[in-house]
Formats: sequence, structure tokens, C-alpha cells
Amino acid sequence: MRTTVGIIGGGPAGLLLARLLHLAGVDCVVLESRTREYVEHRQRAGMLEQGTVDALRAAGAAGRLDAEGLVHQGIELRFAGERHHLDFPVLTGGRTVTIYAQTEIVKDLVALQLAEGPPLLFEAKALAVEKPESDAPVVRFLHEGREQTLTCDWIAGCDGFHGISRGTFPPGAGRTYAHDYPYSWLGILADVAPSCEELIYARGERGFALHSMRSPAVSRLYLQVPNGTDPDDWSDERIWDELAARFAIDADWTLARGPITAKSVTPMRSHVHEPMRHGRLLLAGDAAHIVPPTGAKGLNLAVSDVSLLARALTDVHRTGSTQLIDRYSDLCLSRVWQATRFSYEMTRMLHAQPNGDAFESRMQLARLRHITASRHAAAELAANYTGLPLPV
Repeated sequence: MRTTVGIIGGGPAGLLLARLLHLAGVDCVVLESRTREYVEHRQRAGMLEQGTVDALRAAGAAGRLDAEGLVHQGIELRFAGERHHLDFPVLTGGRTVTIYAQTEIVKDLVALQLAEGPPLLFEAKALAVEKPESDAPVVRFLHEGREQTLTCDWIAGCDGFHGISRGTFPPGAGRTYAHDYPYSWLGILADVAPSCEELIYARGERGFALHSMRSPAVSRLYLQVPNGTDPDDWSDERIWDELAARFAIDADWTLARGPITAKSVTPMRSHVHEPMRHGRLLLAGDAAHIVPPTGAKGLNLAVSDVSLLARALTDVHRTGSTQLIDRYSDLCLSRVWQATRFSYEMTRMLHAQPNGDAFESRMQLARLRHITASRHAAAELAANYTGLPLPV
């Protein structure tokens, strides 16, 4: 097989990149190792920055998003028995965020790809990237029981943290910066209407809790738990009791309970690989960087990456100019590191420290007091949460 851009990975990064290239008249092939059913039902975060919503609209992939997405005007911070609302449009000049599950984004992009776009091969496992320094790099992959090759002008590694793309970089060609946090998140999906209109970030001595939602009838909630926690050790009753305790405030408010339909534990880590390019191989999304979910940046960074990558590849295809693609890694990493910083600071500010450090606890409260008392500090948080400008 021969194509202009070979895309490894059929998650939101790879699918959106394929959609943008198709609209620009650049041919590509998407290789996804999993089945369509698996990809379309893989549960992930669903808080979209303003820029992500705009990018999906520009790609013609926002029909259901606009009809079903829940636009949020801000978030609520809870600590010391108090509740504080941050009004994003007021603090940012009109920017908002939207709740729309990543699962649904993938379904929308898959449908478009199969109906209008270039080839999307499911159960096509990439085995190796060969000759990335050459003008004709090759992806070897297994599909329908036989090994095949895809020769490309460029390869986009959108295959996530555990994919093969990042490992293709030879020794000395890249460096990884990583930080593991000493706690995880126990997340649940529950068939119950949300108990709030905006996301609630709660900080307390018992640990962090987050109240989010998937729809007007489905709630998504998280608890800070020790690393290595087995979700089966937490009964439904125990989960609801702990959530209620962590969200408690000195006011009349009750957490609605309902049937829990899914539960899982997510480790917390920060991981950035530099650079995001080796020869004709370019990384995007989780293949290049991971952030803790506290700041809701993972999916949004992936969209930022591929929006820039699509422009760069289109420039090369149409004009032969490599000016933008030569800057791709540096431009992406400037935004990645700001999102990593924001996610790190949000995580450290809201989570109880396992060693019970009293000084750290007081510093967390001081930071929260500063944000809720200072318009400048609140505006900085709102600007980062709704999304920094895309690289130009």
C-alpha cells in the first residue's frame, strides 16, 4: 500500500487528523489495532476546551456535539465547608467548556471516516516503523491474518502511551520527562442525574473528589484513592458514602445516588517526550505526552497537536514548504508544557498528601483562598482551564 500520510492509531487524535487531511485533499490511511466496537466504547474523559469544540466544528464533526453537548459556564471549588463558583465567560471574555464524552467524539469521527474519508482499517496492528529518516518511511502491520506494508511520505504516531511510535526513536534521539503521583482516581459512572450544574472540584482532609457528568441522566464521579487500589474493594455504598463526605459543605446540599454501572482506577502521571518528531515520524496526543486528569487536558492537547499537524502536512503537500512542519515539535511542546504545569498545579492543590504533611495542607488552602479572593488569580485558572490559544 502507498499513501501520503500513514496514521497509526484510530483514537480521537488519529481520526481527527485523518478528517482534517481529507478535507484538505491529502490522502492518508488510518491503522487501528482494535476492533471498531472496542474503540467506540472505550471510556475516556469528556471535558472539551473552547478550542477543541471549534476544531470539531471546523472539521464538520460537531453535529451531535452541538445538539447533545452540555455547555458549562464555569466550575465550583469546594474546600473548608465552602463553595466558590468561577464564572468562565466573565473571567475569560466569553469562553466556555463543553461536556461531551470522548466515546461519542470517536463514534462521530468513525462514521465520517467510513462514509466520506480515506481508508480506516480496524484490527490492523502496527508492528514496526521502518526508515523514518528516509523520504519513504514504512509501517509494517498485521491485518486479516497477513503482514503488510504501508509506504508513506510522512507517518503520524497517534497510537497512545503504549503504542510503538515513540519507541521507534533511536537511543539518544529523544528524552522523556516523567512524574508519578502518589495516588490514583477511583472513577464511576452512575445512572443518576447530576447533583450539580457545573463540575465540582472538592479538596478536603479525606482526599479529593470530582463531580462531573456524561449527560443529564448520567453522572461521572471520582475519588482520590491510594495507588494500587482494587475497585472491587469498594462497594457501591462505600463509594457513595465517601463521595458525600468529601462534597459536604456548610449548606443545604445533597448528593444524589443511583446505580453504579462502571468503576475503574486511573493512575496519575505526567509524561512528556521531547522532541515530537524524528525524521518523517511525528508524534501526537498520548504518544507524546500524558497529563493527570485533574486539569482535563489530555484529549484537548491531542486536538491541539493534530490541528497544527494537519496544517503543517497540508503546507508540505500543497507548496512543498517544510517551514511549519519543521516547527511542529517546538510549537506543540510550548503548549504541552503549559498544560502540564497547569495540571500539576491543580493536582497538587486539590489532593491530600499521603504523608499527611500539615504544611502542604495549609499551602493548598492558601492557594485556594487566593484564587477565590483574587480576580487575577481566578482569571488565570479560567484561561488555562478553557484552553490557551492554539500554536500559530
